Amino acid sequence: MFITVEGIEGCGKSTNAKFIVDYLTQAQLTVVHTREPGGTLVAEKIRNIFLDNTIAETITRDTELLLMYAARSQHITNVIKPALQANKYVVCERFNDATFAYQGGGRGVSIDDIKLLDNMVLKNFAPDLVLVLDLDVTMALDRVKNRGNLDRVEQEKAEFFTKVRQVYLDRAKSQPDKYKIIDASLDLASVQRQIQDILVASL
Repeated sequence: MFITVEGIEGCGKSTNAKFIVDYLTQAQLTVVHTREPGGTLVAEKIRNIFLDNTIAETITRDTELLLMYAARSQHITNVIKPALQANKYVVCERFNDATFAYQGGGRGVSIDDIKLLDNMVLKNFAPDLVLVLDLDVTMALDRVKNRGNLDRVEQEKAEFFTKVRQVYLDRAKSQPDKYKIIDASLDLASVQRQIQDILVASL
């Protein structure tokens, strides 16, 4: 089973992905925990470029899109598909929904261009379950600022993240059987109860 955890900055993806991994492991399942961009040696190098806030040269939105799918191609081929073929569960922090949300919604890249690359790299491959941690943008950015040094994406304005959030919600509402929206504004225990309920119903 391939589970992805999505949402804007500050929504708790890493914390809750680890909760999912621990929950599945306690259920005697073998789990691979990974992330995007990243997950392989090459993809992690791409991630470093993608998030670097010290590069003087502007990374264009098309370059950003291509970097994402270059990293994703490595990730799918070398980590995700081999794990699934070995009957392991895969829990991934972000996947292709993030590209539609960030590059499509946030950056304004043509959805047709994204779909072209999505079809080329994924070839109809998709997660089985997408957990969308939904959080008010103001609250999310407050959480991010409290973490300290901001990467290139975290430095974006509230308007950018408002667009990103809306794409996530729209995609979730279009396929409610696969996408589950979680209220990430609640305390951590309440958020994880929501996640556990979904996992119980889905496994």
